[in-house]
Amino acid sequence: MEKPLELVEPRLSPPLDPGFRPAVLASRAFQRAVEESEAAVPLVLGLERPDGSLSRFETQVFHPHHPRSGENLTYAERLLKFLLWQRGGYKVYVGGPESVGDYIKACYSPGGAREFDYYFMGRDVYEEPFTVVSCKPSEVPAGRESGRPLGRHLDGCRIGFDLGASDRKVSALVDGKVVYSEEVVWEPGVQNDPEYHYNEIMTALKTAASKMPRVDAIGGSAAGVYVDNRVRVASLFRAVPQERYHKVRNLFLRIRDKMGVPLEVVNDGDVTALAGSMSLDDGGVLGIAMGSSEAGGYVNLEGNITGWLNELAFAPVDYNPEAPVDEWSGDVGCGGLYFSQQCVFRLAPKAGIQIPDGMTKAEQLESVQAELEAGHEGAARIWQSIGYYLGYGIAHYADFYELKHVLILGRCTSGRGGAIILASAQEVLDAEFPELAARIALHLPDEKSRRVGQAIAAASLPAINEERV
Repeated sequence: MEKPLELVEPRLSPPLDPGFRPAVLASRAFQRAVEESEAAVPLVLGLERPDGSLSRFETQVFHPHHPRSGENLTYAERLLKFLLWQRGGYKVYVGGPESVGDYIKACYSPGGAREFDYYFMGRDVYEEPFTVVSCKPSEVPAGRESGRPLGRHLDGCRIGFDLGASDRKVSALVDGKVVYSEEVVWEPGVQNDPEYHYNEIMTALKTAASKMPRVDAIGGSAAGVYVDNRVRVASLFRAVPQERYHKVRNLFLRIRDKMGVPLEVVNDGDVTALAGSMSLDDGGVLGIAMGSSEAGGYVNLEGNITGWLNELAFAPVDYNPEAPVDEWSGDVGCGGLYFSQQCVFRLAPKAGIQIPDGMTKAEQLESVQAELEAGHEGAARIWQSIGYYLGYGIAHYADFYELKHVLILGRCTSGRGGAIILASAQEVLDAEFPELAARIALHLPDEKSRRVGQAIAAASLPAINEERV
């Protein structure tokens, strides 16, 4: 039977969330206990994707006969949950104790605790039945990772767009120089007509196009999962009924055909990482965009994207069983509730701030940010809490990514808030994880880059056919 992991109180507790129990501290405490038990056995997880790539993660758990072996089940489930949303996969190999494999199969099945993930990863993202294979560690296939260059094309006349849940941004670039940018508030998540999304995006593109002599290429950044420019799953379109979703799937192909130029659209987190990698001229970059939700993206040490999902909004960072519940997946303690405007709204009442009704989410966030700029002490504690969350979150992410840089941006980092988040996160790394503080640099772009940087980086995604220039 599963047993809860031993939770560890953080040295620096978020001032508005004393119940926060960082995933990284619980995982490291579990691993120390396993090593000290002298009863460790290997656990190897393999996550296979339809393109033939496979991610492996190797760790240790208690021997099945150890008194604490019930914790293996909780540890393995939380670990797999993170890996699924970080790397993706429709077939999971669980190489280790049979009890762990059986437990994972039960959780990730129709009617299981992770039923949402079962359907999302199988039916919705990879369009393959989601399966769990319980086996010996030696039977987990070898890792087969793939990476490919992303963007960095700045020649010609380009349009870059960034579609968020609260606003849409667009920029026009001529040979890498921004000649026009705009930001428009919208609420796509409540619109059930695909034509609304098409018309809004086309309006943005036509506006940008009018500022240049021609359009050679278009690059897009958007929340969600995109494969070959086709929408698989995206919160932007969550209100579109299933019977009309086929119009959403090929939305960007339709836009490409209408505009008549090369078009590439990718997850907004990967564009965040790309923006950081381009500005730093380095790899090993994790980008975290704090907007309506958390968007994650990663550029590896070679400067390439990995083909992973990097949907960190659904990856757990808080192991407190009483942590807030994600309304979509039904899981607790996931990143989207800690690194986004959802966190601001969640903590505002605890800070003595009432958020006005009758506003868009973007306007509600701005109202709390206005309190911060005016010197409200409770508002400062909101952003300090987010920073403490982030410090422990980065330490957890560092167990899964090779990191040299972490870049944060998005609406929640505007104004004083970004500096508070960064300073608080650095405080956590210095106090709890000095080895990480010595090798990971935290970055906050300037205000202009923070607001439209993703749209600019997105513009660099497609290559231009030579005959068009």
